[in-house]
Amino acid sequence: MRRRKLLWLVVLVMVTGVAVPATQSAELEALRVCADPDNLPFSNRQEEGYENRIAALVAQELGIPLSYTWWPQRRGFLRGTLNARRCDVVIGISTGHPLLLTTRAYYSSPYVIVSRRQDGRQIVSLDDSLLKQLRIGVYRNSPIDFVLGRRGIVENVIGYSTFYDGRTNYPGKIIEGVAAARIDVAIVWGPAAGYFVGQQSETLKLVPIEVPRLQGSGKSEPQVFAMSMGVRKTDEQLHAVLETVLKAKSVEIRHILQHYGVPLDDQVLGR
Repeated sequence: MRRRKLLWLVVLVMVTGVAVPATQSAELEALRVCADPDNLPFSNRQEEGYENRIAALVAQELGIPLSYTWWPQRRGFLRGTLNARRCDVVIGISTGHPLLLTTRAYYSSPYVIVSRRQDGRQIVSLDDSLLKQLRIGVYRNSPIDFVLGRRGIVENVIGYSTFYDGRTNYPGKIIEGVAAARIDVAIVWGPAAGYFVGQQSETLKLVPIEVPRLQGSGKSEPQVFAMSMGVRKTDEQLHAVLETVLKAKSVEIRHILQHYGVPLDDQVLGR
């Protein structure tokens, strides 16, 4: 293990051209990950999520132990974990997050529309007039909730929780709602949709949403999200190590994501 760790320190010097101080070795004694303890398909305390699998892959490649600081990924998550120096890495964070130093995007996933196959609906755009006639499930306060609101699609939208509360609310309930015909369609970010649809029978399908251009802005609406690993802005050397590992293990990471049913948008990554 010690030999593997030293090897990666040598690789870091070669990649960055910067000498690694003695303290960097101590920082790499373990991969200390900040994660949500109850947030499948991303992570949980039993380490069953795909971010857990990716973290384990990185730690194995570096030849160091993996440890976790568990904290619900809601308001105050970064303040209570990374910024409090209880841990050093967030495995999944939006690329370019303003409060963190983020790696290259290692995956990108679109929002998708989940519907019943038997209904024969082929909705690919949020501008489809049919959406104003359907019961639409969304996660409350998600980006897509606000995008629909800008289109005047409000009264027929039903909000679902993204959190497990140990009783009636859990993220998969929105997909169960489609399967049971309590709602007509669900509009959900790809990783959650792919994972929970995979737990249903073959009666459901998911279709990526086409991303339109906003007139006059040159920017797209937030319907595709690129994801990176994030560290404190001062942890440039740890950031460089993670960048190198992501490049070396990109094929294995892709296989993990596909195993969890994550719809991937390769155009965003330039592949």
